[in-house]
Amino acid sequence: MNVVMIQERGVARPKIMNRVIFNIIIAVQFVSSVLISLEGQTVEDSQSEILWDTWGIPHIFARNDQDLFFGYGWAQMHSHGDLILELYGRARGRAAEYWGEKYLNSDRQIRTLGIPERALKWRQSQSPEFQKLSQAFVDGMNAYAKANPRNISGRVKNVLPVQVSDPSAHAQQAIHLTFIARGSMQNAGNWKEERGSNAWAIAPSRSASGNSLLLANPHLPWSDLFLFYEAQLTTPGVNAYGASLVGMPSLGIAFNDYLGWSHTVNTYDGADLYELTLREGGYDYNNKTVPFEIETQTIKIKLKDQTFREEKLKVKRSIHGPVVSEKKGKALAIRIAGLDQPGIDEQYWDMIRATNFEEFLVAQKRLQMPMFNTIYADREGHIMMLHGGQVPKRPTGDWKYWKGIIPGIDSSTLWTETHSYEDLPKVIDPPQGWVQNANDPPWTCTFPLMLNPDNFPDYMSPRGMALRPQRSVRMVAGDSSVTFDELKQYKLSTRMELADRILDDLEHAVQKYGNSKSKKAFEVLKNWDRNADAESRGAVLFAAWAFEMGSGMYRENWNSKRPRETPDGLKDPPEAVRVLLKVADRVRKDYGSLDVPWGKVYRLRYAGKDLPANGATGALGVFRVVSYKKDRRSKKYIGQSGDSYVAFIEFSDPVRAEALMTYGNSTQPHSSHRGDQLDLFSQKKFRPVWRDKAVIEANLEKKEVIRYSLSK
Repeated sequence: MNVVMIQERGVARPKIMNRVIFNIIIAVQFVSSVLISLEGQTVEDSQSEILWDTWGIPHIFARNDQDLFFGYGWAQMHSHGDLILELYGRARGRAAEYWGEKYLNSDRQIRTLGIPERALKWRQSQSPEFQKLSQAFVDGMNAYAKANPRNISGRVKNVLPVQVSDPSAHAQQAIHLTFIARGSMQNAGNWKEERGSNAWAIAPSRSASGNSLLLANPHLPWSDLFLFYEAQLTTPGVNAYGASLVGMPSLGIAFNDYLGWSHTVNTYDGADLYELTLREGGYDYNNKTVPFEIETQTIKIKLKDQTFREEKLKVKRSIHGPVVSEKKGKALAIRIAGLDQPGIDEQYWDMIRATNFEEFLVAQKRLQMPMFNTIYADREGHIMMLHGGQVPKRPTGDWKYWKGIIPGIDSSTLWTETHSYEDLPKVIDPPQGWVQNANDPPWTCTFPLMLNPDNFPDYMSPRGMALRPQRSVRMVAGDSSVTFDELKQYKLSTRMELADRILDDLEHAVQKYGNSKSKKAFEVLKNWDRNADAESRGAVLFAAWAFEMGSGMYRENWNSKRPRETPDGLKDPPEAVRVLLKVADRVRKDYGSLDVPWGKVYRLRYAGKDLPANGATGALGVFRVVSYKKDRRSKKYIGQSGDSYVAFIEFSDPVRAEALMTYGNSTQPHSSHRGDQLDLFSQKKFRPVWRDKAVIEANLEKKEVIRYSLSK
């Protein structure tokens, strides 16, 4: 067996270290034993080349798809090994066994939803070709862990080796449990942080250069399974760049030389809670007592003294789905869309390889990803907004009805199918030349409106338009010739749409009902630039007033006839003045002055850094989204979530792109790339995307060439 790993730092000449070679031989021997059963043949001179740039982004070059996936698994374990192993351990429903009682509730949820068993079935349902790629991805992870044992925390080593079903289980944990069922499963997670996204696609008719433009901008929490990983994947026929959630084997937001797409969290309901009436021997259904399908599982729980105790978990399943709660003769069963769709990763692999709109749609129409809007643009000038996912075909009822608890007494409320691509709201190549989404329903993706919600089932999506999407539309619709640099400036906008909407009414209220103190406080707001930039003075006071007033402040609520001008006005002007006085006293007491700079109070603390923040919650109508949690001791607000991965793409020849990963591209404890891009975020800057090999090598931190032979 011939095995060599070459490491280069910067532009230094190759160096071969005996210890490294020894470790990689062990790793490849392990991989060989895994791959034999799949290959059944000799594979010679397999090679993955990883160029690590100075931002810790892996650029993976391979001669075939299997080597590419192997390299991608290796790279992810290098950058996020500890996190990935914890996420995979949780997705197995064995986290309490690995790390103690803290994870017991997580294990109960994972087991109740049947995620580990279903993940095995998903793996077996993949095409034979993609099974090989999935195996290669896992093999790359295990090879890295074998070759670099010191780089993996002892706490998570008991999860090794990674199993081929782990990525599928993790996908269900992240997408189906955490995103789709978040409001239904008990204790499914804390959803106070910002979980949303912005995305724009601009056609050549609206672009100053005549090239399509794409903005990708998810905002998720800056921790745990919500983190993104940025990479370039290159093999014959593929040169893709983008990001995926950590631990996923395919890029989820990406572009190549021909096209690109982003996702936004859509107004989508793919999970329902059914209330069942319990009877001796089962539950009422269609005037009969139907028995539950019951399975008893054993959960092992690691104790502080390193011994274990066991807990029996009784999993009950009704025709609606697994039971997640029982109380006073009633039970709640959950039904989640998309659990019978095992091809998420394979669909994304085909999207990455598409070279035109038609090929992209062939992959997209499979709807294996159960939720998310898709915002698309390509070099031929096509743009699209698709309200995507597996939307249940419900027999009756509107959005509000299905967001509640559904009676499960008979088959009249039970859905068994989901809508096809043809049924879903979508806008393709609108004459306006742009589409946007900022987590608003699909109806407002472009103006003048092109989608009529009356033409779709009432449960498809709600009606409404919050202030952040109104801000989004105000910017994109107001520019008939968008440049690449303007696209960046729009993304960086921290202007508060709420301030533009309501400050005139507050001024009138202060003049009529205020005293000298309230007038002095309003003078600060009047002189404020209405932004949430680090140096903005008045933003702290306004945000405090707005949060105290709450969403019930308006005289006129959102109106579908005036979607971009409502809500508006103050319902109770005297109360608005009273609240201004109250929060002014608090701001002055806590921070010393009413015009304290935003960045002095709102901070970015991550990986040992403490920097002035810019951006605010989308509830204030800010496009540059950051949500914060108050530190009670310092009374400052610390960024927790929001702008995660940001990318700007112009489909010129060659493609032009810039990007930023707010928290950096690694979470490994001693990595220099943990939080290394936070300074750019604080300074409102981005970094160029390097895709050309010569340019990458000019900005090289390290080069890894992993060569190995796999024999029968």
